Amino acid sequence: MVQAPKQTDSSQLYDSNFFLAMASQTCFVIANTLMAHYARWIEFLGGDLLSIGWVMGGGAVVGLFLRPTMGQWINRFGPITMWQIGYLLFATGALGNLAISDLGPAIYMLRSCTVLGAAVVFASGLTYISQIAPVHRQAEAIGILGVGGFLGMLVGPFLGDVFLGGEMRQRNDFSTLFITAAVGNLIPAALVLLLRRPQSSLRSRGSLRVSDFARTVYQHWPGTILFVDLAFGVCMAIPFGFLASFIDKVPLQVAGVSMMGVFFWVYAGWGLCVRITLRRVPDRFGRRKVLLVGNLFMCLGMFSYLLVTAERPWLLVIPALLTGTAHALMFHTMTALTIEPFPREVRGTGSALALMMLDLGMIAGAPILAWIGETLGFDWLFTLTAILLFTSMAAYSWSSIPVWRSRRAQQEINPLSNSH
Repeated sequence: MVQAPKQTDSSQLYDSNFFLAMASQTCFVIANTLMAHYARWIEFLGGDLLSIGWVMGGGAVVGLFLRPTMGQWINRFGPITMWQIGYLLFATGALGNLAISDLGPAIYMLRSCTVLGAAVVFASGLTYISQIAPVHRQAEAIGILGVGGFLGMLVGPFLGDVFLGGEMRQRNDFSTLFITAAVGNLIPAALVLLLRRPQSSLRSRGSLRVSDFARTVYQHWPGTILFVDLAFGVCMAIPFGFLASFIDKVPLQVAGVSMMGVFFWVYAGWGLCVRITLRRVPDRFGRRKVLLVGNLFMCLGMFSYLLVTAERPWLLVIPALLTGTAHALMFHTMTALTIEPFPREVRGTGSALALMMLDLGMIAGAPILAWIGETLGFDWLFTLTAILLFTSMAAYSWSSIPVWRSRRAQQEINPLSNSH
């Protein structure tokens, strides 16, 4: 087995192996973000906004309950093997939609399969990068891996709009969407096969019992950062769950323009620039500080949706800019802070826990947000999401005060120490 060499400086982070992982991430996110149009599939089958909320939230339940076991699997079998399994699960779930014609139990099972597959892919990717990156550059490594996600978002939602065409959508349009999402997993699966495996010593030999997951989490409890993970999960239900319905119901229409495509071009394109430009900022000036700034941008982004009306559809670029900035600042910093307390040999557990909280946010948030949107309107949906984000920001800021005081005191003793 070829082992990854020990990485100790900046020149050893960005090598061909790292960019293979990033390319795989980009290709998969293109396939995954095609599913941003899944709300339209639910509506095509006769559902409404409440149905979308239940399918989106209910479809993530299986992924949530399997997260602990998933973390143990990654620890035992290694991230590369589990990465491949994730691609297979996602492709199976996408193709299965070709066989359904109503909102019965099958759609919940298939949605669960795609969500679980994506969860395995992302958890495996995070674990792999956290194992091969230098300790002092983990947030940067996770952030640059996420650049592949932003690149994928530039293509996937727009491509979905091309497939689905206008308002009079046919079943064949959705079939093309699902087949493309499934086949799109072949390229990233092939790229993962070429990756260099982490050192075998990093692989855990523990059992696969959920009790071991709970014990590991208890031993390395990350703290109130989990509340931020959860709130971020609720927030992500909007662009990837409800945005299509928001655009259709307002409606937001510009002749010859895909408003879904415009949103994600701005969201991902600007987020890509922010992520690359500020890639070293979290590790230099503090992950907590960068996370809180990102959370503030996300709150402002949620409120800015209130400016968007049928008469002013182009104002959709404002929430796209603000939330794209927030995503670029938040995801890798909060993930690094969640994983940080876990030793390398159980990083699969830390990655699974971080993404489990995102799932919990979507599961709890999607049906509630759907009910709010259906009964009170989209304005209340965005406003209450912003309030939740602000609450999580306040709680994490309060919990960070002792950490900042301790590090400030340490800096006074040793001015050369790096404070985060």
